[in-house]
Amino acid sequence: MAGRPIVPRVRGWCPGAWRPMATGDGLLVRVRPRLGRLTRAQMLALCDAAETWGSGLVELTRRGNLQLRGVSEAEWPALMACLVEWELVAADAEVERQPALLVTPDWQPGDVTHDAARRLQEWFEGRHGVPRDAWPRLPAKWGLAIDAGPAPVLTEASADLRLERAADGRLLVRADGRSLGTPVDSVEAAIELLRRLAHWFVENGGTGRMHRLTVPLPAWAPATMAPAGLSESTASLALGEHPRGRVVGLPFGRASASTLRAALAPENITGVRATPWRRLLIEGEGGNPDDAEAVPGLIHDERDPRLAMDACPGAPHCERASVATRELAQAIAERRGARDAERVHVSGCAKGCARGRSADICLTGRDGRFDLILGGCADDAPVATGLSEAEVLAALKKEKK
Repeated sequence: MAGRPIVPRVRGWCPGAWRPMATGDGLLVRVRPRLGRLTRAQMLALCDAAETWGSGLVELTRRGNLQLRGVSEAEWPALMACLVEWELVAADAEVERQPALLVTPDWQPGDVTHDAARRLQEWFEGRHGVPRDAWPRLPAKWGLAIDAGPAPVLTEASADLRLERAADGRLLVRADGRSLGTPVDSVEAAIELLRRLAHWFVENGGTGRMHRLTVPLPAWAPATMAPAGLSESTASLALGEHPRGRVVGLPFGRASASTLRAALAPENITGVRATPWRRLLIEGEGGNPDDAEAVPGLIHDERDPRLAMDACPGAPHCERASVATRELAQAIAERRGARDAERVHVSGCAKGCARGRSADICLTGRDGRFDLILGGCADDAPVATGLSEAEVLAALKKEKK
């Protein structure tokens, strides 16, 4: 394999495959699906890998990545050989250092989103003689959102630069944290502007995320136009039948390999699209893969309260977490009405990895108990502290009254 692994045991990092993170249950290995899609064979191979070298679970992240947990350092090389063989991970570790691409899941071959994402991916992979060093070395968590449909759908997903549409239909390059962007006339012009803005970010002292850089945008990238009217982030991917197949939800962003394998059983399935909304679009050629609807362990009803909930792995899976999270999240879900639209976030610690934005109700683990935060993030000031799970459930019942 080209390139050498970059020390597999890494902490406090945005994990990848070549650079996994040590957690409470072993190494966390994250896979970036190329253009957000896996073939059926690749997804089945990932399920096999989760059972052979990991915990048997596959997780879907807020940035549309897939990850395996519970990998031992001794078995990590064998897992990597498998992932490279199935082209789930680039053989060159340097490719993983390039900005992550988050692609609108509903792209179609040859449309603008697909064209722009494909060109960027090939650039990052060093194909067609294009030098990868034309892009600067960027922070590990940096990413690009390629969201060039009629209206943006990735506005709540984490990204530093965005390719969107303006109200007049033109392409728009927008720096995250700015409400306006710069219109461009072609995919080529958009890619060049994305590249120049990435260099500008580094040259102006950017070391974290774009939205934290307060330096005015350069004169050659005037922010003059707003994106087209925002649409609901999951409007085009409601659970159930879809023109390309069927959309299913993953409870709290995870499912067992056996559950996913069952969902891929119908012979007409051709691939899987990952999303940042803890939903998978299961592609079905020549018709919808209706059998996926019957698979237990997945969410098939848009009214399921778990769709409005975020929960990190919690203890003992994460070293930073002092509390178990998903058991409490499930208990809360079972007590909530099917149409309860309040957003609930259960976090094992104040980092709040499962949700970067505020939630109506946030529960943060601290010293083995929970803090209750209303209308805020995991590290905001709580209205109650030191709650047990039973006290949390009682407080939420009282709050709803």
